[in-house]
Order: sequence, then structure tokens, then C-alpha cells
Amino acid sequence: MQTTSHIVQTQEWAEFKTAYGTETVQCGEIFYSKHQIPFSPYYVAYCPKVNPFSIDWDRLKKSLKNESCVSINFDVPNVVKDSPQAKNAETIFQNHCIKSPKETFASSTVILNLNKTEDELLTNLHSKHRYNMKLAQKNGVIIEKAKNLSDFETFFEFLYATSLRQKYYIHPKHYYQKIWEILSPKGMCHILTAKFNGEALSSWMLFSYNNVLYYPYGGSADKLQNLFPSNLLGWEAIKFGKELGCTSFDMWGACRDINDQTDPWWGFTNFKLKFGGQLVEFMDSYDFVVNAKIYKMFNLANNLRWKILKLIR
Repeated sequence: MQTTSHIVQTQEWAEFKTAYGTETVQCGEIFYSKHQIPFSPYYVAYCPKVNPFSIDWDRLKKSLKNESCVSINFDVPNVVKDSPQAKNAETIFQNHCIKSPKETFASSTVILNLNKTEDELLTNLHSKHRYNMKLAQKNGVIIEKAKNLSDFETFFEFLYATSLRQKYYIHPKHYYQKIWEILSPKGMCHILTAKFNGEALSSWMLFSYNNVLYYPYGGSADKLQNLFPSNLLGWEAIKFGKELGCTSFDMWGACRDINDQTDPWWGFTNFKLKFGGQLVEFMDSYDFVVNAKIYKMFNLANNLRWKILKLIR
């Protein structure tokens, strides 16, 4: 598995972030966003899913100082643990950085190889997924590709409702709408929605870039799930990825240990794995520190903030 550029490390993603209101800086081949430390003139930089072999460290240090950033967080670099590139990537970060105290991006995901025939992919589905998918088709569930803002509204309605049911945080609606408005015309963002008798039941937002299909966001209604709309959605997403010429399907997030059923992510990880992919874990996150004193103070305050958020969730 080679190290490639992730969609969040593209000019198009930087355009979205800037339009959303998050200042984004390009430094050579990488992009980072700036986030102000409250009640201070300083910033922390955030650089998720970076390709470590694309970092110009001297140039980066100069850029961070010019932008008043005390550090940059390389959140879950885009290198799979135990891959041929992992050892060299670890050496690069260890020579310049310290381990980050936290991760924002999911450190594990499910990746499905799309370099197979449709029949092979269908055979690779877990038997229960294959049965439920065909049952959805038999009962008249259909999949439609979003075309307009109204279709986006349906997607967000399900995303929001699901986040309330399952008690997890999502971005404001404006965040997803900006993604849709900016990346959809570029052919990089797609929404697929499962419908029964004209009524939407489930909806996924997908990204495509550099021969990779991503499934970052999705949601469903709390009714008629006995029709298994999400099983059919997953299968149609696989077929859609092949139509786009994608060679892999990255399902964005998963628990680290599929044997740990107490993990809150176990349920949707198990669901994703039944489409035939593999559970993979990416290398640890690192911080490149420019101002050690402010960096330490920021981490203490940020750690307290996350503890409070977990208590009130």
C-alpha cells in the first residue's frame, strides 16, 4: 500500500476550508489550517493525513513562524502501520517531532480493494450483507444520486438525526454544505440516497480523489430499516466507485480492535467490514513544536476542554 495524497491534503480541500472560514496555508506540497489559541496572538496549525515524504522541514518551520503558529499537528499521517513506508516515515517524524497527545482523525479505517470484478466484489460481501442488499432491491428500494441543494438537505437531515440518536458530535450544517457546494462541481463530492416509494431512508456523502473513494459521512431514518437501505447503499457505493475508476474504497473511520465489542465504534466497524474490506491502522500522530512554552500551556488547556466535553456529551 503506497503512500499517496489524501483528499484533505489538496488545493480543493484548502479552498473549501478557506470558504468555511478556516484560514489555510500551503507550504510546499502540504496544506495546514490555522486555529487561534483563545486570548492570545498565537495559533496552532493542523495538518491531517499528510504524506511525510512531502514535508520540507526548513520551509515549514519558517512558514509556521511567519504565521505565528506555536506548533503543527500531523494528525494520523497517511501511512499504514507495518507498510513498507512505515519505518522510514517514523524515522522522519522522530527526527523532527514529538508524539501528539491526541488524535482527531480516526487512526483506523476499513479499506476495500476495488481492483476486482463486480462479481468478485459481490461474492466477497458477507453473506448477511449480500442477502439484505438483495432483499432491499427486491422490496423496491432504489438509490439516487444527489443533484441539487434539496438533495443535500435530505442528507444533512439524516446525518443530524443519526448524530443525536448515537450521541456523537458533528460539524455545523454550514460545514457540510460548503463541502457540497465547492467539491461537488469539481466531481469530488457525491451524495447517494436510498429511497422507498419516493421516501428517503438513508443517505451517504462520498468523496473521490486520486483513484480513491471515501465514505466520511452518512445517516439514516429511524424507520423502515427492516428494508436494509444502508446495505444497498454500500453496495451501490462500491459500484459507483468502480464507475469513477477508483481502485480502493476508504471507509474513513473504524475501531482499532474488532474483537473489542465494548468499543462505541464496534457496530459501524463491523457493518463496514462486511462489505469485504480490511481493517487497517495508520501511524501515530506527531507534533512539530516551534514554541515549546506556549505549546505546553495550550495542551494543558485543550486537555481540560476535551474532558469537559466528554462529561456533557
